[in-house]
Amino acid sequence: MTMATPLADNTAATPLHVAIIMDGNGRWAHRRGLPRTAGHRRGAEAVKTVVKAATESGVSHLTLFGFSSENWKRPTTEINDLMGLLRVYLRGELASMIEKRIRLRVIGDRTRLAPDIVRLIDEAEDRSRDNERLTLVIALSYGGRDEILAAARSLAEAVRDGRMAVSDIDESTFAAHLFTDGIPDPDLLIRTSGEQRISNFLLWQMAYTEFLFVDTLWPDFSREDFLGAIKEFHGRERRYGAAVG
Repeated sequence: MTMATPLADNTAATPLHVAIIMDGNGRWAHRRGLPRTAGHRRGAEAVKTVVKAATESGVSHLTLFGFSSENWKRPTTEINDLMGLLRVYLRGELASMIEKRIRLRVIGDRTRLAPDIVRLIDEAEDRSRDNERLTLVIALSYGGRDEILAAARSLAEAVRDGRMAVSDIDESTFAAHLFTDGIPDPDLLIRTSGEQRISNFLLWQMAYTEFLFVDTLWPDFSREDFLGAIKEFHGRERRYGAAVG
């Protein structure tokens, strides 16, 4: 599929980076009288669908909010199920990602993840490092405020140790100390399930991101839904603070 071109000078082309808050697994299961785990398993299938759609539409980066730092407060049984699904995904999809030239990056606090999951992440990142068709970024044990605090502490330590002057710190330097170093800021954020908030996700990076909130629950989010979001983005005017006309 060829990349879309702008309809007008100030109309957005295909987004290079799409971020998604995958919301609604629990509600999907509840409406069907199923345990929450069933919603998470169906949601994992939606991930595969959207990754495929992203590669077809010319998107270069896709970031999925998989597990937030606040999600550690959920019941242990639910956390264990989510981590089990993560293990299955990392083991089962790596060969496919390499074949399809998809690079995996994981952002977030890995210190709270089980050692075997960290090893699986390290292996997947290393083996897919040279893939260039799509960079799939999964936010795990991630919180936007924690990320900003970690960057600020790192910069403060560099200044304290004489490795950097205060005057050296600008937006570019700060961004280089975030988990997303080397990843372009999102052009489009999609949140499913009708909720209209960003829930501590990519707070620094989404300064000029276009937001799209859809009612569809994540397990029902389809290829058509993703391509519809891209079409909606095409009609947006991206001004970056500039006046129009």
